[in-house]
Amino acid sequence: MALPEPLRRRLGSFSRTVFTDSHRAGPRGPGERPDNEIVSSLPLQMSLYFNVYFFPCWWLSTVVMLYLKYPDLSDYYKFILVTVMILASLIEVIRLYLGYMGNLQEKVPELAGFWLLSLLLQLPVILFLLFNEGLNIQPLERAVHTIFTAFLTSQVIAAFFALKRMVNKLATHFRLNEFDQLEEHPVPGFYRLGEEGRAASMAGRGSC
Repeated sequence: MALPEPLRRRLGSFSRTVFTDSHRAGPRGPGERPDNEIVSSLPLQMSLYFNVYFFPCWWLSTVVMLYLKYPDLSDYYKFILVTVMILASLIEVIRLYLGYMGNLQEKVPELAGFWLLSLLLQLPVILFLLFNEGLNIQPLERAVHTIFTAFLTSQVIAAFFALKRMVNKLATHFRLNEFDQLEEHPVPGFYRLGEEGRAASMAGRGSC
């Protein structure tokens, strides 16, 4: 399963706008070729790995607590809690898939989608479940929501830096390809204009 192409383009454009480092124009050393550089984040991958095993525990604990306290909740919070649980479960499945695909295969649109889902949807939902006292929060719920919040916070930070590295790698690779194509198919008069400019600059210095 892959992201739709229009969505991939939008996420790719968003990533280039937000995460490109304008101060880094290219590789800084001979060993820092973009083709050989691994930019996948090990901390992010470890967090995702443990998150995959933690999610069923979180889901089961939350559903059991919801079943036990459901009669004591108002109709308003019953509807909200059931809706939030369904949304959080769906978002988490999509989020973990995008995180694995984006980080392991170094796909910028997928990792950008993972980062946005984590920061804008899943983290606010879990914070709502953690801090809204109207939901009659039980100790087990507070514990699992706190762990989930820690996972999400670490993943948002790690994914941010991984995205910066991936976008900068793609930008560097694009610039090097342009330079290689210019060497293979030089623009007529390009080098001659450069030489004339340097000669004029040296003549100006000589007159001083």
